[in-house]
Amino acid sequence: MGRKNSNKKKIKERSSSGRVVKGVIDITRSGMGFVTVEGMEADIMVRPQDFNTALHGDTVKVAVKDTDGRGRRLQGVIREVLNRKRTEFIGNLQMNKGFAFFISESDKPMPDIFIPLYAIGKAKDGDRVVVKLLEWDNEGDKRPVGEVITVLDAENTNDAAMKEILLDGGFPLQFSEEALEVAARIPDLIGEEEIKKRKDIRGIFTITIDPVDAKDFDDAISFRKLKNSYFEIGIHIADVSHYLEPETPLDKEAYGRATSVYLPDRVNPMLPEHISNVLCSLRPNEDKLTFSAIFQLNAKGEVKQYWLGKTVIHSDHRFTYEEVQEIIEAKAGLYAEEVLTLNDIAQKLRKKRFNNGAINFSSQEVRFRLDEKGDPIGIMIKESKEAHQLIEEYMLLANRTVAENISKLKVNGKPLPFPYRTHDDPDEEKLVPFAAFAKKFGHTFDTSSPEAIASSFNQLLKDVNGKPEQHVLEQLGIRTMAKAKYTTENVGHYGLGFEHYCHFTSPIRRYPDVQVHRILFDVLNNTMQPDKKMEEKCKHTSERERAAMQAERDSNKYKQVQYMRNYMGEEFDGVISGVASFGFWVETVDHKCEGLVSINSLLEYDEFRHVEAEYCLLGHRSAKTFRMGDKVRIKVVGANLGKRQLDYEWVVSGEFAEEKSTRQKGKKRK
Repeated sequence: MGRKNSNKKKIKERSSSGRVVKGVIDITRSGMGFVTVEGMEADIMVRPQDFNTALHGDTVKVAVKDTDGRGRRLQGVIREVLNRKRTEFIGNLQMNKGFAFFISESDKPMPDIFIPLYAIGKAKDGDRVVVKLLEWDNEGDKRPVGEVITVLDAENTNDAAMKEILLDGGFPLQFSEEALEVAARIPDLIGEEEIKKRKDIRGIFTITIDPVDAKDFDDAISFRKLKNSYFEIGIHIADVSHYLEPETPLDKEAYGRATSVYLPDRVNPMLPEHISNVLCSLRPNEDKLTFSAIFQLNAKGEVKQYWLGKTVIHSDHRFTYEEVQEIIEAKAGLYAEEVLTLNDIAQKLRKKRFNNGAINFSSQEVRFRLDEKGDPIGIMIKESKEAHQLIEEYMLLANRTVAENISKLKVNGKPLPFPYRTHDDPDEEKLVPFAAFAKKFGHTFDTSSPEAIASSFNQLLKDVNGKPEQHVLEQLGIRTMAKAKYTTENVGHYGLGFEHYCHFTSPIRRYPDVQVHRILFDVLNNTMQPDKKMEEKCKHTSERERAAMQAERDSNKYKQVQYMRNYMGEEFDGVISGVASFGFWVETVDHKCEGLVSINSLLEYDEFRHVEAEYCLLGHRSAKTFRMGDKVRIKVVGANLGKRQLDYEWVVSGEFAEEKSTRQKGKKRK
């Protein structure tokens, strides 16, 4: 079987020779480039002289050089840069007579950028700045040209670190002048003509429920009792597509970003702040344009009928999650009857969803308390409570209903291209070692069918709740699952237990939701125009989502290192959260801050080897194991902000401590 795959690879590579293919270039620290092409097993090596202005992470066209078929590495030449991953860089300004050069701080090799005097702004020689690449014509070996867009505060290392994380992910720090110009032309006032085109529900009780620090309220819920003992519950979503016209500079920039990025101390928005936080935000006591899914349900949470369409609303009150949770727990407070009924129905929808095969992954979120400089002064563990579940269930209902509605449609006998949010069935091969690992904690796992897997997961998550191994098993379980993505191929959403699903409810911060709104509007008006490039757009938005998630992880890690610097030399209880050949990671119980215990730091006790199937390190002489989920005591010994890395040492106990003490006494006697 291995030989067969090898032959396939060779055939594929030979057939690729002499062709121009599209891929993403990865430039190593040594300066060599390697282009990864979808569908090709081997990457294509590109020498620096053949980059043709390509920078790390760019999407490029590469001409594959002919090979002799002897299994040598494929080589190529960049013909064109199709899309730049990033155009903004952090580094230092070096002044000369009549011009300046920008020298990047990136660990990826890149040329210095020429800055004309008129593009320097208020920057001075030696300043740390953000520079935007404006043009780069490779003909005649011309240098790239840029402009200074921000001068960084030399003392505010936190701000620079957050900006670098965003830029590394390909998220611009500023909107282009063209995009801002389009945004500025959008009228703030809602015209009467527009209101007449919509269902007017301004007289129906409506609320928003959001985090305490939220400014972009993109969903609201309306509620009223009907005469037939049913309840009418409306899910109203900011009508971003009304303001965001296709193919404008603003729309193109929103598509390029594809998502807002939420870091601990800031939001890098998909849309300019005025649109996100004012124009489209469903603020209380203001008329707002919305796209709605309005349901009639009975007391059991059964949907009797629904309506989809454009509306105008007027929110009566803005709740925080904490305020709603208080009402739920006390069964009293402002609009208590409405809130309690909404929650009761939401909990019934939730129960039904899990009975139908959804998996209850609700892992803990770590949030930082920050001072005015953005430095962490405390850590909070955010848990999903009924107030969060209330909003979650109604958003899921709206998303599922829209997807179900669209899935029925055909154009010329083919399904309408649509950005479904899918989650494939789990890979049984990945589940086998996880099931074996869970068994060590006393949990049985049935992998006989997708339904049995879901049921086993839910039972496991229920059993580990509140136990030390909870976080480890949750995270490991999530890793065994397929990754959710946007695609036109509707394979359903395994984790949610839905046959049809899409994202409709957050168009302020997600571009796929804007696409869904546009398609749904065309469907309702019978003006469907299938987008042949929809799958390509789905791949782009999925990639941007992954980049945003990575930026969020990197920023959280930076804050963890910042925070734990205050505890150098101190000891903490922790749980082993990952194992590799070079050591194991430990997450502290109190702070949820993860650091590495290097295998080299264990050499004085024993030689350890990595046993992958057991998720552990095994001692050669002692048979001592360090296994994922094990409780350990650690000491903080390193906190490197540049690498966003925490280093821990294992605090020895038991027989190892006695052995260490004996060895130390022996050394003294010598």
